[in-house]
Amino acid sequence: MTSKAIVKCDKKWRSLALVVLALTFWQAGPASAADEPDLIFRRSTVFKWLSPNDKLATYAVDDPEVDGVACHFTVPEKGGFKGWLGLAEEVSDISLACRQIGPIKFQHKLEQGDDMFRRRRSLFFKKMQIVRGCDAKRNVLVYMVYSDRLIEGSPKNSTSSVPIMPWGAADAAIQKCGEFFQ
Repeated sequence: MTSKAIVKCDKKWRSLALVVLALTFWQAGPASAADEPDLIFRRSTVFKWLSPNDKLATYAVDDPEVDGVACHFTVPEKGGFKGWLGLAEEVSDISLACRQIGPIKFQHKLEQGDDMFRRRRSLFFKKMQIVRGCDAKRNVLVYMVYSDRLIEGSPKNSTSSVPIMPWGAADAAIQKCGEFFQ
């Protein structure tokens, strides 16, 4: 192979790598309403001989708009070479548990069903979302996780409730979520 042919081939691969990198950042950029979640732990569920195993991963994320609330969610993560390269479409089985971890303080007015957290679950068309709402009658924050696709959504979902309670003696003034949701 001549040096000109090698340079041509190298330019093709470099261009392809730049396109893949741009698509990855374009998809990952607006993916989350909250900061990146904290990985708590992973457990292997399916053994693969030469590539990474399938796993269940548990993450924690703080609600960026409501101080004093954290959610934990567990998602399956595909192994194999497709999973390792980020090309596998993840399944929609996601569990969710949200809890009060301190005094609850609303930072501003919120909309019912606003995204609290988003993350892509496939290279292009699928994403997981945690949304929040308020049950004003019971003064309870309600969080729901689901995944959707560009063409066809998934009915798989999970819901968690966080009753707004006083947090110690210093937290005598309990905020009403109905006053902060439109």
